[in-house]
Amino acid sequence: MADTHLDRDVLSALQEVMEDGYPELLDTFLADSEERLSLLRQVDDADQLGAAAHSFKGSSSNMGATRLAELCHELEQRAKQKSLEGIEALVGEIDGEFAIVRPLYEAERQRSLAE
Repeated sequence: MADTHLDRDVLSALQEVMEDGYPELLDTFLADSEERLSLLRQVDDADQLGAAAHSFKGSSSNMGATRLAELCHELEQRAKQKSLEGIEALVGEIDGEFAIVRPLYEAERQRSLAE
């Protein structure tokens, strides 16, 4: 189940590159994601929504959160077309996906600290 949500290869590569900074990278991603999510919930302007979705997509993709990145991409495209109808449902999906990956990243952080 985890592979549709999290690309472990990306995480392994990041851990190799970041070494001791890896747990901090995970913390930063989680904190930034919380902020971006709360922004997505509040914004009703298509341009702002698109920009927030774009940056969230980028960080999710960099961190191997594949499904999260896909959902953010979809949100970004919808915002570009200015079609905000049903956008709450999509933001809800992004929220739900983050709720799935968050504990996976937290577990990953614990694992890396234990090494």
